[in-house]
Amino acid sequence: MQIYLVGGAVRDALLGGKAYDHDWVVVGATPEEMLSLDYQQVGKDFPVFLHPESKEEYALARTERKAGVGYHGFEVFADPSVTLEEDLIRRDLTINAMAQDSDGNIIDPYSGKQDLDNRILRHVSDAFCEDPLRVLRVARFAAKLAPYGFKLALETKALMTEMVASGELQDLTPERVWQEVYKALGAATPSVFFEVLDSVGAVEILFPELFALHDVTQPEKYHPEGDVWIHTMMVLDAAAKLSPSEDVRYAALVHDLGKGITPKALWPSHKGHEQAGVPLVKALGKRYRLPKKTEILAEKVTEYHGLIHQGLTADGQPHLKPQTFLKVLKGCAALKNPEGFKQVLTACEADAKGRLGFEEREYPQKNFWMGLLDAAIRINNQEVLATGVQGAEIALAMEKARIDKIKIFIHTYASNKEGFTVKLAKSL
Repeated sequence: MQIYLVGGAVRDALLGGKAYDHDWVVVGATPEEMLSLDYQQVGKDFPVFLHPESKEEYALARTERKAGVGYHGFEVFADPSVTLEEDLIRRDLTINAMAQDSDGNIIDPYSGKQDLDNRILRHVSDAFCEDPLRVLRVARFAAKLAPYGFKLALETKALMTEMVASGELQDLTPERVWQEVYKALGAATPSVFFEVLDSVGAVEILFPELFALHDVTQPEKYHPEGDVWIHTMMVLDAAAKLSPSEDVRYAALVHDLGKGITPKALWPSHKGHEQAGVPLVKALGKRYRLPKKTEILAEKVTEYHGLIHQGLTADGQPHLKPQTFLKVLKGCAALKNPEGFKQVLTACEADAKGRLGFEEREYPQKNFWMGLLDAAIRINNQEVLATGVQGAEIALAMEKARIDKIKIFIHTYASNKEGFTVKLAKSL
């Protein structure tokens, strides 16, 4: 029995980074031998075991043969006779097909170290095309490793393009697609994931709502960066700088889907695109079976980002009616979930900063809206009830009380924005 560290842990160590997960390959062993050493078997399709102490995964060396469609159509052969080289060749990229033995020696039969040094993402063998999920995985690695300057090998890009054209991506389950998207959203520059997919034709297949944003013009005064696709990618990366939350980043990604269905005759204006985008966001979330909280946040950002931007004028003065301010707060469920509203505002801030020349601009709307919320929730329920209202009148009286608080806040903010900011930082 020989045990090797493989995959990302080897790659990341050679890059000088920290490896968070350790995967191991066991050559020359049987399931029975692993069980006799108190390893716990967890794999159903092929023998994978958990170490009795570390709980890290140890997989028996294996080969695979394509026997069906999609990423699941494989026959797996795990046997003591399978060599390390045979196990490594089934992997996706050369930089992920290296191993390290117990003495620290690197086993690199497919020139992964050379590609690592040259910052190239290259497939290991033609078997790459047997698994359509690898199109998304490579795009995700491109996003993950973008800070190191990695680029896609031309032959790998060509192969991925052929795989997309074959139609096999349509055999991927929604859950597996979303899993890759979710992981990619965690990257420092998640836009790279979608740009790589777009370069091989996969965005048009998997995310037609996003693909429709290409070449859609916007008012140049507010969007000097160009079309809605470019803006969307910039917003996504701005969200990545502002928040570690994948939910916030996803909301930033889909916030302008409504612009993709604006009649061309109305360009560059997109009046009403916020409301128009909500059904598209709902459909996308349903298609990929997104978690409910992810979907709800995306819908709120899509529907209300325009009004949130309009909360303050260019010179920092409150702009909307008190009733409209309260409508937005209630529509975003801010009164019940202030933390969720902060996420809405962060996605809106990313939208404002995801424009050429606006990347470093302040976004005072964020503090302003949190101040509005702070005011709206500071009503005294007992005082309202003491007025003698009953039944349906109670809700109306509560709403009037909130509007009165908002009016006071607007007046205070307009006359003392600097003092408000200091006070807000202490109270929220």
